[in-house]
Amino acid sequence: MAANRVAAAATAPVPAISERGLEDEIIYFVLPDRFENGDPRNDRGGITGGPLQHGFDPAHKGFYHGGDLKGLTSRLDYIQGMGVTAIWFAPIFKNKPVQGRPGEESAGYHGYWVTDFTRVDPHFGTNAEFKAFVDAAHARGMKVYMDIITNHTADVIDYREGEYTYRSKGEYPFSRRGGAEGAPINEGFAGDDNPDPANWARLNDPNFAYTPFVREAEKSVKVPAWLNDVTLYHNRGDSHWVGESAVYGDFVGLDDLATENPRVVSGMIDIFGQWIDDYGIDGFRIDTAKHVNPEFWQAFVPAMLTRAKAKGIDHFHIFGEIAYEEPTATLAAQVMAQSRLPYALDMGFAKAAQMVASGKASPRLMAEFLGQDAIYPGGAKTALGLPTFLGNHDFGRFAMFVREMSGSDDPATLLARARLGHAMMFLLRGVPTVYYGDEQGFISDGNDQLAREDMMPSKVAAYNDNRLIGTVATTAQSNFDTAHPLYRQIGELAAARTASPALRRGLSTVRAFEEAAPGLLAVERHDPASGQRVLAVFNTGPAPLSQSIEVSYAARGVAPLVGQCPAALAAPGAVRISLPAFGFAACILETED
Repeated sequence: MAANRVAAAATAPVPAISERGLEDEIIYFVLPDRFENGDPRNDRGGITGGPLQHGFDPAHKGFYHGGDLKGLTSRLDYIQGMGVTAIWFAPIFKNKPVQGRPGEESAGYHGYWVTDFTRVDPHFGTNAEFKAFVDAAHARGMKVYMDIITNHTADVIDYREGEYTYRSKGEYPFSRRGGAEGAPINEGFAGDDNPDPANWARLNDPNFAYTPFVREAEKSVKVPAWLNDVTLYHNRGDSHWVGESAVYGDFVGLDDLATENPRVVSGMIDIFGQWIDDYGIDGFRIDTAKHVNPEFWQAFVPAMLTRAKAKGIDHFHIFGEIAYEEPTATLAAQVMAQSRLPYALDMGFAKAAQMVASGKASPRLMAEFLGQDAIYPGGAKTALGLPTFLGNHDFGRFAMFVREMSGSDDPATLLARARLGHAMMFLLRGVPTVYYGDEQGFISDGNDQLAREDMMPSKVAAYNDNRLIGTVATTAQSNFDTAHPLYRQIGELAAARTASPALRRGLSTVRAFEEAAPGLLAVERHDPASGQRVLAVFNTGPAPLSQSIEVSYAARGVAPLVGQCPAALAAPGAVRISLPAFGFAACILETED
């Protein structure tokens, strides 16, 4: 029987790194600065002065707090204890320490304001300490995913005009030099969107839409040195997130690279290929992927996969950030098809899970969302490799969304709904991605800086006044409690998923859903390679339910995997499921060998 194979697998160790496909991973996403301080000597990054120079102020939510690579390495036991198989962390490249208008400054603790793409930010440690972290993770059988940026660098370029409103290609075409009326047409381009590589080098100080300049102190701050050439940036002003500005505009003032330029393409391939060569990392999460022209990814992705394969990494996981907040797959599938990105962070899943687990929407929303898996390039099989998540460092934490959407802050109800959401993430298709702190009941007050709390004892008042779920602790103390109910639940769900080929690689058939109110969602997962079938069921409502559900007629019996399952089929092709309020279960449908 199929159930006997699964029972044996449950006692088996996690397969070795080289044997695991992308769908087999369980990811933990962490901001190193907010996790653990392993070496207080690097808190100021070796920079003298005050917080506005070195960026360290542990009482300010927008500055460095002291977490580093040594601290992250010291907590690998804790991370692996949840059943995590891959660690994805925010960028660790050297950043501009502080930037922003006077009175509105913040620090590069998050890692997205890169000046040097070749070295670790000294606030986090050294390249040698990064290697020690990767080696320690690999020794445990855990993969390491880097967060990378190709769209922009730190904000170093200013404009002589003194304004930053986006200037369009129509009004200010690349082919027209700035300056006096009647200036000659620049022959350096074969077209705005398809420049002739041979002609890029003939451009000498084009002013583009604005006249770019860099202050003397920062003229050589970027590494590699080619990044200091202002002609390799769009210089069109700040993006307003729609139309052409989404690709050609500065991302909140950050210097927007001309990623259609062959020099930028080859340079970025060299930069990130070297991190693969030197450290043997296992994947990339790509920041702001939809803000880069598709042709860049069409060159970059194959180059990275080739580089990884040459290093002996056969399952290199690349997934892009295609940001939106709708329970749909449409935009992600569109950008993946246009750019030939293999995978994307599953934004649609996050929104659907928030709305369904909170009771704001009926299970029909998740059922219809799963039905869109067919539109991804490669079809429903591609959806198996999409990292799914519930909340993150940009949008806010899952518990916050549940509280806001449900209209209730009752502690027991919030915990039950948080457990339900995590069950959806682990039992439905995709690669579950836990946002650090969620396993300790963190509940943000908002997005961005408000959703980036400290796991180590925090000094931020806006964090420490939060009432966490599932615990009496606050963020003012260390939060690495392996007895927390969400930490324990994630470990149990991870073990079930690792033991079950159907949960890792099974395609989805929605078997039942409540259409207009909270209630039942039932999804059958079938892995053709092993033949295993698992029925995942969820009750999103506040009352118990008992209902018969159609399943595959190949089923001959039922066995529990997660939660309470019936002892037998109710009838051929039918299972009767009983679930408590906000309950869930995963039941193996036994079939003949």
